[in-house]
Amino acid sequence: MADMQKKVYFISDAHLRPYEDNSATESRLLAVFDEVKVNASHLYIVGDLFDFWFEYRFAIPAAYLKVLAALLDLTRSGVKVFYIPGNHDFWMKDYIQREAGVILTGDLYEVSHYGRKILITHGDGLRRDDVGYRFLKKLFRNRACIWLYSQLPVNLAYRLAVRSSKASRYYTTNRKKIDPTDYVAFARDKVAEGYDAVVMGHVHLPQIEDFGHGLYVNCGEFFENYNYVVLDESGFKMLYSRQ
Repeated sequence: MADMQKKVYFISDAHLRPYEDNSATESRLLAVFDEVKVNASHLYIVGDLFDFWFEYRFAIPAAYLKVLAALLDLTRSGVKVFYIPGNHDFWMKDYIQREAGVILTGDLYEVSHYGRKILITHGDGLRRDDVGYRFLKKLFRNRACIWLYSQLPVNLAYRLAVRSSKASRYYTTNRKKIDPTDYVAFARDKVAEGYDAVVMGHVHLPQIEDFGHGLYVNCGEFFENYNYVVLDESGFKMLYSRQ
C-alpha cells in the first residue's frame, strides 16, 4: 500500500506517569501503535503523551521504556512519527528523535494529507483568560529556569513534577470547568486563514466540529476514554480503543 493511500493517526494526552502504574493506558496505546504500523503512513502525537518529561543526560523513567521502544519500532518500520509538545512535556529535547526516530516539532505544525491543509497544535495557552499560564509557559521555557531545574537530584525533580502534573491534570479534566469556546474560535480563525482543519488536544474533550469550510478536531484524551483520530480518504474519524 503506497503512503498516499495509508491512513494518518492523531493521538494526544495519554499522560503516562513516571511513578504510577500505566498498564491500562499502555496496553491500549501499544495496541493502537500496532494498528498504526499496519495501516498508517504518519502518526502525530499532539502533546502530553507523557505526564512529565525532563531530559537528564543519563536518566529516563523506566515507566516510559515500553512506549519508547514501540515508537522506535514504528519509525524503523517506515512510519513517520511527529511529536508536537504539550504543556506537560515541553522540556523535551533531542532524546526522542535520537533514540526513537521521532521528529520533534514546534508548537504549531502545518502538514498536508489527502489534499487537506492541516494545522496541528496541542492547544495550551489558547484560552483568552489564561494570562497567568502564558506567563508561566514563557518562564518555564527560559534557559535559566531549565538549567536551575536540571541541577536538582533526579528523584526530587520528578517527584516535584508529579505533584505539579497532578494539579494541572485535575484542573484540565474537571469537565465542569472546561469551555472549548476559545479553542473552537482559534480553529475557526485558522480555517478562515486557509486551513482545512485544525487538530488539537489539551482539553480532553473529543470533538469534530464542521464549520462548513473547515474543521476543528480535538483528539480528546487517552487515559480514561482512550480517544484517537484517524484521517483517510473519507475524512476525519473519532475512534475509541476498546481493548
